[in-house]
Amino acid sequence: MPVYSWKARTRQGAVKKGVMEAQNDEAVMGVLRAQSLLPIAVKPASRDLMEFLPDMGSPVSTRELVVFTRQFSTMIDAGLPLVQCLDILGDQEPNKKFKDVLMQVKSEVEQGATFADALSKHPKVFDELYVNLVQAGEIGGILDTILNRLGTYLEKADSLTRKVKSAMVYHITIMVVAIGVLVMLMVKVIPVFEKMFADFGGTLPGPTQMVVNISHWLQANLVFLMVGTFLFYMAFSQARARIPAFRYHTDAIALKLPVFGNLLRKSAVARFSRTFGTMISSGVPILDSLQVVAKTAGNKVIEKALMTTRSAISEGRTLAEPLAESKIFPGMVVQMIAVGEQTGAMDTMLNKIADFYEDEVDAAVDALTAMLEPLMMVFLGGSVGSILIAMYLPIFKIAETIR
Repeated sequence: MPVYSWKARTRQGAVKKGVMEAQNDEAVMGVLRAQSLLPIAVKPASRDLMEFLPDMGSPVSTRELVVFTRQFSTMIDAGLPLVQCLDILGDQEPNKKFKDVLMQVKSEVEQGATFADALSKHPKVFDELYVNLVQAGEIGGILDTILNRLGTYLEKADSLTRKVKSAMVYHITIMVVAIGVLVMLMVKVIPVFEKMFADFGGTLPGPTQMVVNISHWLQANLVFLMVGTFLFYMAFSQARARIPAFRYHTDAIALKLPVFGNLLRKSAVARFSRTFGTMISSGVPILDSLQVVAKTAGNKVIEKALMTTRSAISEGRTLAEPLAESKIFPGMVVQMIAVGEQTGAMDTMLNKIADFYEDEVDAAVDALTAMLEPLMMVFLGGSVGSILIAMYLPIFKIAETIR
């Protein structure tokens, strides 16, 4: 969606500036007027380097979205009109970007759009899952119930995401800090020892000379290494964002990693089960549900398997058969889904699967932490210890010479 920069005047005469995503400049002016602002200038935002950086995701946190969903559900259940609910929640929203989005949604609803259509114009805040469930709630006249389910789903999905991210980010951070400490030793500490040894003269022991050579190489190439790492990260991120085949292959490799692959697979099964179960119980048709679930899977391999399953169901096959053929989902999951299809309790079965695999993710995170922490301590302690021993060898040699 295009981004526009705007300038407007308040009723008190103060001038405000900002940027906003909208279909066109007229939509921007409509939102500004709805906020009691008099538009002065609206124009497309200038292109800058930020467009080429990796997408930082939604400007609204999951917690903020959960609070909005819960409050909105309560207001609808109490019988307040839709526009009034949006007006009240928009006025009290502390996040300015989220407030702008809510005011735009309110303006679009006032102009005759359905609530779901208005939400769909802001995909960075309200994803396809959210929009589809709201649409089902509007059609069925149970919007308050659907919003309650959405709030529960978002809380559980956020909890699962945090667990997986904490397991990966924590260990990666520790490893980066450890490497940083080693680089600091090589670049700042080793040259001091080298100068001291040079004043004494003579040849250095083999291990000490090797450490000194590594120190020289790092001092000469540290800037190139840092720039190269940054450029590699940028190129990798852009390739994943712009080249579908590259993202598919990297996602396939991620699922096969010896340590993290099992955690990612369990997380994906839990997310699929929770999302699919929520949509089925909300009355969304199974083909539409699978399409949304595939897009929110977060992994292209799983997305392809689910889209293949969707095609098979449209041809008259059951859900369990193509899922089993994909070899992505564990046999227990496929069997439970098959039982759910036969008994007509698919949503209940999917929620049970989600509960089970969320517990499995907890256990996998604990096991991962218990395994990697000692390994990282051994790596850091062994590396620093080896450097210290290498630096003290010449000192022992000097002491023997003095004797």
